[in-house]
Amino acid sequence: MSDTIFSKIINREIDADIVHEDDQCLAFRDVNPQAPMHILVIPKKPIDMLVNAEDGDQALLGHLLLSARKIARNEGYGEAFRLVVNNGEAVGQSVFHLHVHILGGRDFAWPPG
Repeated sequence: MSDTIFSKIINREIDADIVHEDDQCLAFRDVNPQAPMHILVIPKKPIDMLVNAEDGDQALLGHLLLSARKIARNEGYGEAFRLVVNNGEAVGQSVFHLHVHILGGRDFAWPPG
Protein backbone atom coordinates (compact mmCIF):
# COMPACT_ATOMS: atom_id res chain seq x y z
CA MET A 1 0.00 0.00 0.00
CA SER A 2 1.34 3.42 -0.90
CA ASP A 3 1.54 6.34 1.47
CA THR A 4 -1.85 7.91 2.03
CA ILE A 5 -2.97 10.97 3.90
CA PHE A 6 -4.05 8.59 6.68
CA SER A 7 -0.64 6.96 6.98
CA LYS A 8 0.83 10.46 7.18
CA ILE A 9 -1.59 11.29 10.02
CA ILE A 10 -0.56 8.08 11.83
CA ASN A 11 3.10 9.08 11.39
CA ARG A 12 2.35 12.65 12.55
CA GLU A 13 3.48 14.10 9.24
CA ILE A 14 0.07 15.79 8.90
CA ASP A 15 -1.91 17.33 11.75
CA ALA A 16 -5.35 16.01 12.64
CA ASP A 17 -7.87 16.57 15.42
CA ILE A 18 -7.26 13.22 17.10
CA VAL A 19 -9.97 12.03 19.47
CA HIS A 20 -8.71 8.50 20.20
CA GLU A 21 -5.53 6.50 19.86
CA ASP A 22 -4.39 3.12 21.05
CA ASP A 23 -1.88 0.55 19.85
CA GLN A 24 -4.14 -0.66 17.00
CA CYS A 25 -6.04 2.37 15.73
CA LEU A 26 -6.31 6.12 15.50
CA ALA A 27 -9.48 8.24 15.28
CA PHE A 28 -9.82 11.84 14.22
CA ARG A 29 -12.44 14.35 13.13
CA ASP A 30 -13.17 14.44 9.40
CA VAL A 31 -12.04 17.71 7.80
CA ASN A 32 -15.18 17.72 5.63
CA PRO A 33 -17.86 16.62 8.12
CA GLN A 34 -21.15 15.26 6.82
CA ALA A 35 -22.80 15.36 10.26
CA PRO A 36 -22.26 17.16 13.58
CA MET A 37 -20.17 14.15 14.60
CA HIS A 38 -18.04 12.78 11.77
CA ILE A 39 -15.02 10.89 12.98
CA LEU A 40 -12.82 8.46 11.08
CA VAL A 41 -11.38 5.38 12.77
CA ILE A 42 -8.38 3.90 10.97
CA PRO A 43 -6.23 0.89 11.71
CA LYS A 44 -2.55 1.54 12.18
CA LYS A 45 -1.92 -1.58 10.12
CA PRO A 46 -2.05 -0.59 6.44
CA ILE A 47 -5.08 -2.27 4.83
CA ASP A 48 -6.23 -0.50 1.68
CA MET A 49 -9.82 -1.85 1.53
CA LEU A 50 -12.01 -4.15 3.57
CA VAL A 51 -12.06 -6.64 0.71
CA ASN A 52 -8.29 -7.03 1.13
CA ALA A 53 -8.39 -7.67 4.88
CA GLU A 54 -7.24 -11.17 5.79
CA ASP A 55 -8.67 -13.73 8.17
CA GLY A 56 -5.88 -12.80 10.59
CA ASP A 57 -7.31 -9.26 10.74
CA GLN A 58 -10.53 -10.42 12.43
CA ALA A 59 -9.57 -9.12 15.88
CA LEU A 60 -8.39 -5.79 14.43
CA LEU A 61 -11.65 -5.31 12.52
CA GLY A 62 -13.63 -6.02 15.68
CA HIS A 63 -11.42 -3.59 17.56
CA LEU A 64 -12.27 -0.84 15.05
CA LEU A 65 -16.00 -1.34 15.66
CA LEU A 66 -15.67 -1.44 19.44
CA SER A 67 -13.48 1.66 19.31
CA ALA A 68 -16.16 3.39 17.22
CA ARG A 69 -18.74 2.50 19.87
CA LYS A 70 -16.53 3.94 22.61
CA ILE A 71 -15.84 7.12 20.65
CA ALA A 72 -19.53 7.68 19.84
CA ARG A 73 -20.34 7.26 23.52
CA ASN A 74 -17.59 9.69 24.55
CA GLU A 75 -18.88 12.23 22.01
CA GLY A 76 -22.41 12.00 23.47
CA TYR A 77 -23.96 9.95 20.64
CA GLY A 78 -23.80 6.52 22.24
CA GLU A 79 -27.42 5.64 21.48
CA ALA A 80 -27.72 6.93 17.90
CA PHE A 81 -24.94 6.88 15.34
CA ARG A 82 -24.16 5.37 11.95
CA LEU A 83 -21.03 3.50 10.89
CA VAL A 84 -20.01 3.49 7.24
CA VAL A 85 -17.23 1.58 5.49
CA ASN A 86 -16.84 2.28 1.78
CA ASN A 87 -15.06 -0.41 -0.23
CA GLY A 88 -13.83 0.83 -3.58
CA GLU A 89 -13.90 4.00 -5.61
CA ALA A 90 -17.27 3.19 -7.20
CA VAL A 91 -18.99 3.49 -3.79
CA GLY A 92 -17.17 6.57 -2.55
CA GLN A 93 -13.86 5.41 -1.11
CA SER A 94 -11.40 8.20 -1.82
CA VAL A 95 -8.56 7.30 0.54
CA PHE A 96 -7.29 3.76 0.12
CA HIS A 97 -6.58 3.05 3.76
CA LEU A 98 -9.44 1.21 5.46
CA HIS A 99 -11.51 3.57 7.58
CA VAL A 100 -14.77 3.54 9.49
CA HIS A 101 -16.86 6.70 9.42
CA ILE A 102 -18.76 7.43 12.65
CA LEU A 103 -21.65 9.80 11.91
CA GLY A 104 -24.16 11.22 14.36
CA GLY A 105 -26.11 14.24 15.43
CA ARG A 106 -28.61 14.51 12.60
CA ASP A 107 -31.34 12.44 10.96
CA PHE A 108 -30.24 9.97 8.30
CA ALA A 109 -32.26 8.58 5.41
CA TRP A 110 -32.56 4.96 4.41
CA PRO A 111 -31.40 3.63 2.08
CA PRO A 112 -28.19 5.67 2.11
CA GLY A 113 -26.71 7.05 -1.07
